Amino acid sequence: MFGKQSIQFENPPFLVNSGSIVGSKEGQGPMGKLFDRVGQDDMFGAQTWEEAESTLQKEAVQIVLEKENMKIEEIELLFAGDLLGQSIASSFGIASFQTPHIGLYGACSTCGLSIAVGSLTIAGGFADKVICVTSSHFASAEKEFRFPLAYGNQRPLSATWTVTGSAAFLLASRPDRTARAVVSGVTFGKIMDYGLKDSMNMGACMAPAAVDTIRQHLQDFGRKPEDYDKIITGDLGVVGQKLLFELLAKDGIDIKKQHMDCGMEIFDSEKQNTNAGGSGCGCAAVTLSAYILKKLEEGVWKRVLFLPTGALLSKTSFNEGQSIPGIAHAVVLEHWKG
Repeated sequence: MFGKQSIQFENPPFLVNSGSIVGSKEGQGPMGKLFDRVGQDDMFGAQTWEEAESTLQKEAVQIVLEKENMKIEEIELLFAGDLLGQSIASSFGIASFQTPHIGLYGACSTCGLSIAVGSLTIAGGFADKVICVTSSHFASAEKEFRFPLAYGNQRPLSATWTVTGSAAFLLASRPDRTARAVVSGVTFGKIMDYGLKDSMNMGACMAPAAVDTIRQHLQDFGRKPEDYDKIITGDLGVVGQKLLFELLAKDGIDIKKQHMDCGMEIFDSEKQNTNAGGSGCGCAAVTLSAYILKKLEEGVWKRVLFLPTGALLSKTSFNEGQSIPGIAHAVVLEHWKG
């Protein structure tokens, strides 16, 4: 342990490779050409939206295996999670691999959580190669948490657009040839609840958790914002980013120069009508795979703090009038010099 909530690895794991697959809307966005695969039919050949999301996870895992010319039998553990009830996108998506599965739930922070826990497993010597995968789908998320698409409800400006996409990440104790990044440390977040109940304003619900984790991370590691090329949140969007800056300012922390939000980068909000930006487990995951790791791999960025954010609600808790807590898990990713 390093400080109160962080871990610095003596033998840091390697993020060897990754694979990403997205839907048609994501493919039309600013990062469209960077994703490994773009589907033209958001059903992905399935009969239901939920089955389509499971297909995304399966294909993301297959992409990273193909890149490394590996067989699934070489993978010791699969860490997976999603937004749907009982994580059915993951359980149905990866069942055919017949690989030991550790299910994780961090809402939209699941990408960071899975990489953090997978890294602990490798750094502790309990596995040599693991895959971390997560997903989201616009239609399955709307059906689960908001309204069926046929309802045709209007979305407020504070609402975000759930990303249809999945990304899988191969972690290993050492790379066979090369690696996209090194995982040098993690900071696990706490559940933060400011009493907000607006499911159409996820950014506001999650911003306090991002603030708390960033503040604790900098304290635990004795660092300043300028020690990072980028501090990257998952899907706070326009509203959440504003609150993030305001709350951090109360602690004398300014990350405006370093901050980037995956939800604000994945879509062109004006041309694509996505209001506050993108969201969902897939948002941070596919942005990390397609864009962030590319910058680290090329040495444009030397060190980033990757901080996906999650809103810990369910349709049950929301319908019972409960508030929407948030959580954020941070992963330190560094350029690998080889």
